[in-house]
Amino acid sequence: MEKLKLAVYWASSCGGCDIAIVELGERLLELAQVADIVFWPAAMDFKYTDVEAMPDKHIDVTLFNGGIRTDEDAHIAHLLRTKTKVLVAFGSCAMEGCIPGLSNIKGPDHALQGAAWTSPSVDNGAQVLQQGHFAMPEGDLTLPVLSKQLRTLSQVVPVEYSIPGCPPHHDQIWKAMTAVIENKLPEVGSLLGVDDRTVCDQCPREREGKIRVDRFVRPHEIIPDPEICFLEQGLICAGPATHAGCGALCIHAEMPCRGCYGPPAGVVDQGAAMLDAIVAGFEGESDADIRQVLSTIVDPVGTLYRFSLGASVLHQIKMGLAESGQVCDSQRNGEDAS
Repeated sequence: MEKLKLAVYWASSCGGCDIAIVELGERLLELAQVADIVFWPAAMDFKYTDVEAMPDKHIDVTLFNGGIRTDEDAHIAHLLRTKTKVLVAFGSCAMEGCIPGLSNIKGPDHALQGAAWTSPSVDNGAQVLQQGHFAMPEGDLTLPVLSKQLRTLSQVVPVEYSIPGCPPHHDQIWKAMTAVIENKLPEVGSLLGVDDRTVCDQCPREREGKIRVDRFVRPHEIIPDPEICFLEQGLICAGPATHAGCGALCIHAEMPCRGCYGPPAGVVDQGAAMLDAIVAGFEGESDADIRQVLSTIVDPVGTLYRFSLGASVLHQIKMGLAESGQVCDSQRNGEDAS
């Protein structure tokens, strides 16, 4: 039997998704019996020219992790789309933007200035910004240029499937790979390897369904009761608005769910669903009282949309996808971003 051809790529990401694949452990040996890795630059020495030389649809499955944040990310996303039969948005960054997507709030100039000017480890009195192109006597030096907005993979190219998680749990990855190996993939557009429930459904803590707090707190501010729902104790827990699949790992580690597995089936906007779940817990309270308690949430966008801002309705309405692919002018043109 001819082996499957498997590719793994990281765009703008932390590398955690690649580590999650390594955590398959001995299952990697099983995978090696049925699949050849034809492209995985994070683990082995591959070049873009290797992919360019492949016939179209040569790769059976590509696990693409990371958001589309640079012109290089977008170029490789299009290249792998052309060379791949089944393209999978692998992990939260590729699927919904994840933490890097929060930079969409203030844009690339703010991020560049933070890295080049205000970082404690940087001495840059001239306030020079990183440039995409710089002329040297030996020739032009080039670096990837930031886009004005980070995009998810599906906002750039068509995607067959998604595997959520920051990073995906290795058991979930194996379930997805088993579906590929056994040719039992679900309907195109489905999530792979996940549980159909929410994290709330997996949580062993007792829930009354009523929030009785006058303010929300952060995890370091209280020692919560280990038997009672985090949300009912004033700790934001994204369990009601988060797809199951990780086995409620954070909950079992005595930490609220952060929401990295994205919205449950049928939910378009995870942050809005989370806010709805919170407001529902204050049933019977006046609008003024609810608004007062909600105002105590520190960084509401970063809390409710911690992982999903890049894919949210909120982001699409505010910025518009038509603009999101334009590159950062100050980095491209060498302008002063101040």
